[in-house]
Amino acid sequence: MRVLPVGADALLVEVSSDGEAQALHSALLRRRAEGSLPVGELVPAARTVLLDGLADPGRLAAELTAVALPPVPPRAGRTVKVPVRYDGPDLAAVAAHWGVTAREAARIHAGTEFRVAFCGFAPGFGYLTGLPSHYGVPRRATPRTSVPEGSVALAGSYTGVYPRSSPGGWQLIGTTDLVLWDPGRAPAALLSPGTRVRFVPVEPSQPTGVRETWNAPGPAKAPKATGPSDTPCPTNTSEPAV
Repeated sequence: MRVLPVGADALLVEVSSDGEAQALHSALLRRRAEGSLPVGELVPAARTVLLDGLADPGRLAAELTAVALPPVPPRAGRTVKVPVRYDGPDLAAVAAHWGVTAREAARIHAGTEFRVAFCGFAPGFGYLTGLPSHYGVPRRATPRTSVPEGSVALAGSYTGVYPRSSPGGWQLIGTTDLVLWDPGRAPAALLSPGTRVRFVPVEPSQPTGVRETWNAPGPAKAPKATGPSDTPCPTNTSEPAV
């Protein structure tokens, strides 16, 4: 673990894996909830956690470097179910990379419980971990100039859902109508670090039937984020590109 100062009132803690970053983030959230860690914001990333709004960063830096990393936390927090049509243009290529059929690749993906490790790239985009490392896939050699909103994609060992149309180089395996980012919703982002995610397969010709529900007016259109983090997925373009 390495602790670096960031400005006058923040620290950046570097660790060796995304699992360690998730464990540290969860432990710091617990300390803040208990009142023993006066910090304004905790922002996890792939192998770092940013602590912002500290009154005495020097004292906390010395404390953090003297303690061992906590164990990776058990999967907890709320679960978001994402209906998905496994109809992506790269599904066959991903299946070939895994050495299975397209149907089996969809079954493997849908049978995995994911967790939002951190957020980045675009508002509402969560980097989901959960797939074993041997299912990692490379980015496309040539990125697409436009990836449709709602595309379910893989790169490395991460899964993500594009919250809006944008360029991107991840492997597209499916689509969903679930709205990941809605500025008129509170919170605007459906996902936050620590949220568990399950992908629920539907037939390619079947609408997922959720876009209208999530865009409906009124306070019932989005659940309150009550998972391990109270910080929904914001914009953070310093994270791995998609």
